[in-house]
Amino acid sequence: MIPESGSRARWLRVAVAIGILYLVIGLVTGTLSSNATSSRMRQAWRLAAWAISAAVFAAQVAYERLRLRNSEVSASLHAALAAAIGALGLAVAATIHKSVDSGLDSRYLLALVAWPAITSIPAFVVALVLSAVVRPRPHSA
Repeated sequence: MIPESGSRARWLRVAVAIGILYLVIGLVTGTLSSNATSSRMRQAWRLAAWAISAAVFAAQVAYERLRLRNSEVSASLHAALAAAIGALGLAVAATIHKSVDSGLDSRYLLALVAWPAITSIPAFVVALVLSAVVRPRPHSA
């Protein structure tokens, strides 16, 4: 059995890595969307961001439940933390982008708090439902 500190470090590394992955997905698909030549392609890139992020989210919940054997609540909290990290990264990127273009806007500073909260709360609920479906098999005797 993995000691608690090793287990904690593992899930935290996973949550941070997935949060960074969400940031990269958002930045790359956002750039591709803004460079698209038609509204249909812009929409396609935005949908791609949602689909890729949803797949990453489901994979994290499955990993937490099946590999790390975390409880439903723990797995959900970890997935919500990853979503919050990604949202914070996107809020920071948006704030920097806005500041470079036209100076600092206080609404973007609010986004640094609001985006992670608005993202993590539904992420926790969805992960909790998904965690109830994804159950580790009992250990064989």
